Amino acid sequence: MKLASLLTPDQVILDLPGEVCSEATAAIIDHLIAKGRLKEELREEVLELLKERERQISTGIGSGVAIPHAFSDSVDQVVAAFARSVDGVDFEALDNAPVNFIILFIVPKKEYNMHLQTLAAIARMFNNCEVRQQLMDARGTEDVLDIFASRPSRISSEQ
Repeated sequence: MKLASLLTPDQVILDLPGEVCSEATAAIIDHLIAKGRLKEELREEVLELLKERERQISTGIGSGVAIPHAFSDSVDQVVAAFARSVDGVDFEALDNAPVNFIILFIVPKKEYNMHLQTLAAIARMFNNCEVRQQLMDARGTEDVLDIFASRPSRISSEQ
């Protein structure tokens, strides 16, 4: 499976509100709920899981990229979103730089291998400065999805 297959147009946010990690992640979760991708009753649980993960170490991996993620028994398939913040979000990233690109995902606990492979695929893809520039320049959600689809970012579907 390609990383791009985890995203559809309604899972892309091009103008993310929020100045700090908690505001940005809440905005992404609210967007996923509004688009029917996540059940509203899971909002607080998922936000707490994401906060707990952030407390361990920032998911801001550097170069303007953050990958907030969590495991949950309450989802039966991967729930993902891509968000762009032109102004940047303070994620207390490893390089202390603001985050412009957030790839958030919640993975069923039973799919630990998928979780690791997704993290690795995202990190590889966003390590490329050309990809980051293309995503910053993207004018619409379809442009973003085309950029994701054009990258060799395979995730094994084996568990």
